[in-house]
Amino acid sequence: MTNCPACGAQLAPDASFCPLCGQPAIQAQAKVSSPLWSQNYYRIRKKVIAIANQYWIEDANNNSIGFARQKILRIKENIPVFADDSMTQEIFRIQQEQVMDMWGTFAVVDTLTGACVGKVRRDPLKSGVYADQYFLLDPMGRQIGKVSERSGRGLARRLVPGGNLIPEKVYLEFYGQEVGEIKQQFKIIGDIWEVDCSRIPLQFDRRVLLACMLLMGMIERDRK
Repeated sequence: MTNCPACGAQLAPDASFCPLCGQPAIQAQAKVSSPLWSQNYYRIRKKVIAIANQYWIEDANNNSIGFARQKILRIKENIPVFADDSMTQEIFRIQQEQVMDMWGTFAVVDTLTGACVGKVRRDPLKSGVYADQYFLLDPMGRQIGKVSERSGRGLARRLVPGGNLIPEKVYLEFYGQEVGEIKQQFKIIGDIWEVDCSRIPLQFDRRVLLACMLLMGMIERDRK
């Protein structure tokens, strides 16, 4: 059985429509374009000796499946993600939609097709004060999930001397249900984030979540 991307209800294999919200099953059961972006575990790892923020994307077997580099001089964020650190083949892009967008909305765009596979929106009211928070959106801009730092840990990282060394933990929510955590490993030098996607709907393109993790690693660190 699969899950409806609109409401999260379970769908029978032969269902024409979601029994709860009426979403057409042919759209609800659409497959993610590549098996790379439907796996159950991912890690992003920062390249330590680099001028600009650069991260590898890795799978559960420590294989590098992507490499992201943030531009140094930029009016708005436009972060290309390449197949590897040779940076010769772009596979998707994280693109800020508007220069003067205080909310920070970023489209995740498949390079080959030019299609938006989802969006990420930063919540500046929380992220700038006591806890990082991002919203996960579908390609139409409708919220389907949320990534939020637990507020007590967030306050400690901001207010306690040396608090920026406290590893960040954020919970992952889909359709109002908590489905896991994104965990930052403790490292004085470098930055590593891990996520278990086993409870995330199969139809959800993991590139949207990876984009959120990269933005947390790049943008939030620059702001603190």
